[in-house]
Amino acid sequence: MRRVAGIDVGGTFTDLLLTEAGPDGVRVRLAKVPTSAGNQAGGVLAAIAAAKVAPAALDLVIHGTTATTNAVLERKVARVGLITTEGFRDVLELGRRTRPKPYGLFGTFEPLIPRELRREVPERVMADGSVRTPLDAEAVRAAVRALLAQGCEALVIHFLHAYANPEHERAAGAIARALWPNPYVTLGHALLSEFREYERGTTASVNAAVQPILDRYVRRLQDELSRQGFTRDLLVMNGNGGTVPAGHVVEAAAKTVMSGPASGVMAAAATLAQSGLANAITYDMGGTSTDVALIAGGVPEVSAELTIDYGLPIHLPMVDVHTVGAGGGSIAAVNRAGMLQVGPHSAGSEPGPIGYGRGGTRPTITDANLVLGRLDPARLTAVREGVPIEAIRAAFARDLAGPLGMSVEEAAAAVIRLGNVHMTGAIRMVSLSRGYDPRDFVLFAFGGAGPLHAVALARELGIPEVLVPARPGLTNALGCLVADLRQDRVNTLNRPLDGLDMAEVRGVLEAQAAEALAVVAEEQAEIVETTVTHGADMQFRGQTHLIRVALPAPDLDRAAMQALFEAAYFRRFQVRLPEIRAVVVNLVTSVIGRRRAFPLAALLDPARRTDLAGARLGTRALYADGRWHDAAVYAREALPEGAEIAGPAVIQQIDATTVLEPGAVARVDPIGNLRIRV
Repeated sequence: MRRVAGIDVGGTFTDLLLTEAGPDGVRVRLAKVPTSAGNQAGGVLAAIAAAKVAPAALDLVIHGTTATTNAVLERKVARVGLITTEGFRDVLELGRRTRPKPYGLFGTFEPLIPRELRREVPERVMADGSVRTPLDAEAVRAAVRALLAQGCEALVIHFLHAYANPEHERAAGAIARALWPNPYVTLGHALLSEFREYERGTTASVNAAVQPILDRYVRRLQDELSRQGFTRDLLVMNGNGGTVPAGHVVEAAAKTVMSGPASGVMAAAATLAQSGLANAITYDMGGTSTDVALIAGGVPEVSAELTIDYGLPIHLPMVDVHTVGAGGGSIAAVNRAGMLQVGPHSAGSEPGPIGYGRGGTRPTITDANLVLGRLDPARLTAVREGVPIEAIRAAFARDLAGPLGMSVEEAAAAVIRLGNVHMTGAIRMVSLSRGYDPRDFVLFAFGGAGPLHAVALARELGIPEVLVPARPGLTNALGCLVADLRQDRVNTLNRPLDGLDMAEVRGVLEAQAAEALAVVAEEQAEIVETTVTHGADMQFRGQTHLIRVALPAPDLDRAAMQALFEAAYFRRFQVRLPEIRAVVVNLVTSVIGRRRAFPLAALLDPARRTDLAGARLGTRALYADGRWHDAAVYAREALPEGAEIAGPAVIQQIDATTVLEPGAVARVDPIGNLRIRV
């Protein structure tokens, strides 16, 4: 028996999917426990215990985490020092021509590294890689000692044009490591060998700021697992949708930002592939936030220009996820202008919504769903003690319905509607704003709360079909199980194509592949196939935007590369510019170690399936379209293949609830997905 656990730590819940593969096929165990806020490792161990398996019996653990994301967003990061080129200590603060608020010349921005912890040293490398000012080694030593005296735990060395010639950064790194008491030393070029010193510097500063946090967390988790007998491999999800061995994850800690959202998108891609679909907008609504992304042609959109917070761009390949602060725990209130406001503040898992019975007193989206009959209060996960619906209605009457002059039902429906407005805006950001028509896509709804709202969102956006996977509340954990091992490498050339040495291009791409293959090969036992893809970020001379061009091989000639770029440019803009020279800005390589495919049909227990009448649990009052309906209630696990259900109806399972609005029709497909016609 081979046991593999996929574990995702969210802001509210920690989810686990455990597969047991043996001669008799594949069995699945599930667990969902509250996230332990102070120590996420505690939630991971609690999830393993809830699945009734000993860590010693596990062959592999694959883990997605929000530890680094939350640390940056909440600014609960390590104290970091910076050593940079003389005259450039303020690069991280100057940034680009943007401002925190779109209107008005006000707003504050605090870089991760404050000015008093940014030190300059004499050195200067030019954009062509030539040395203008040699590195002052003694100045580096003095700067390191000064930063240590100021209590810095991590260090960034970030020199101008180090992407063109990294020797000064390497030399300064060697000096610093001889004096620094821990391994938390980040060299800007080693993490991101790309031009644009502001983005390279912020990426390095994020990496250094979360390195100690991620290292302590991973070590604590490994130690706890080891104490309970776990001796096998631990893989960690990266934001690019791939996994990396735990021993390598701290070195490039910034790559784990967006780890959790990326795992859900990878699960969606795997589900689409086994469902015969290629295009989807993924919609993951959890307890704290909602994440949306786009999958076109079966491939998740990946971007190297993520901005996690104002002034903090991270130029590392990440699954392109857009996040809004609308989740089941989003708090609803009447603001000072007398208008209803939903989010961005969340009740989280502690104290949580009122219905959790954990001390929450303020109405949330989850509570609105309870008031309207969309959720069964007896089936909520992780409820400490039951709260009567009348107590929740009283809170809505006190905080919302009374001040707004509405009935309790109208106030709860308004909370749902306003939350949906926030979420449809996020979906438009990843579709319409990028030239995609939502009507050409399926809405892939998951997360503990996603299926509650999906039909209403699809109707608002004109999306014809909603797909709810077999285990929507555990989809991020599934993403950990299906994610491949992945390594990405980027190097900047920033030179006109017609003057480029194509032998140099081939050498850079082959070196990138060799470096990435060495990391992936460490988990060879998990890999059934390894693929290497190459690309180039290119632009016409004088332009600022970049286009990623796929390169079929590292040994292309100049004419072929020009043709590929012109074709990609025409597809994007429907314009040809034959008189302008192309510039090769970055060369990129991705190495993907593909793991064994996971049979998604195993997520549902065939022994529990019955006929449609046997799956019906009864009826419940459901408020929709401004009035109460008698809605049929079904057990998701008991629905047979091919069953059709017309709304209004509620489909319940242990990890999520799906609401079929009036007029929607759901069908169960061969691998257990709900395919809902809107």
